[in-house]
Amino acid sequence: MGRAFEYRRAAKEARWGKMSRIFPKLGKAITLAAKEGGSDPDMNPKLRSAIATAKAQNMPKANIDAAIKRASEKDSLNIQTIHYDGRGPHGCLIIVECATENSTRTVANIKSIFSKNGGEFLPVGSLSYMFSRKAVFEVKIPISDLDELELELIDYGMTLLEKNEDEDGENSLIIYGEYESFGELNNGIEKLGLEIISAGLKFIANDKHKFSDEDLENIEKLIDKLEDDDDVQAVYTNIA
Repeated sequence: MGRAFEYRRAAKEARWGKMSRIFPKLGKAITLAAKEGGSDPDMNPKLRSAIATAKAQNMPKANIDAAIKRASEKDSLNIQTIHYDGRGPHGCLIIVECATENSTRTVANIKSIFSKNGGEFLPVGSLSYMFSRKAVFEVKIPISDLDELELELIDYGMTLLEKNEDEDGENSLIIYGEYESFGELNNGIEKLGLEIISAGLKFIANDKHKFSDEDLENIEKLIDKLEDDDDVQAVYTNIA
């Protein structure tokens, strides 16, 4: 019984640890979306998607409402999205997306993480030709016919549909579209009644590369350190 208690406690601490890292990042994404397109989700597809992503991660409604409210507060006016480029161990290409009100602090932290973990900080824009900005949605697999669904999504701007399996063995669909199609695709997904797990504008590598398991261990150490930084919203790589 003692071991079972310790296991439950460890599992609970792991969940709380994850939430303590991810909720502030989700909150920033909501605040930025509301700041850019207004606080009414009905009129702001990017905000609707940010809220749907937060709900999928079990973020409490009070936290979501507070994040929307922050968009109109003075402290949030200086928050901006910045992207940094870098090269990880074994030549892995990395783009780091940050949301920060203090770019001097953020760039110093990102540079330090790269240098201490076998990476190299590159001039901003160095990897712009290696990645493309895409609208990316992850949704739960519906009961309906996938072939018919694919045809309907194409009408809303989808360019690629992939099946995905996460670490827990759960299946989902990844829907890709062009950067400019985010709003139209978001509206189409909602009209078709698909349940959004996550959504956003992401950097997708134009040419992905396979790394050995040993190489990936070193790369993932750097990625983990980057993701642990409070200002980092997402890390994109060219890992196949």
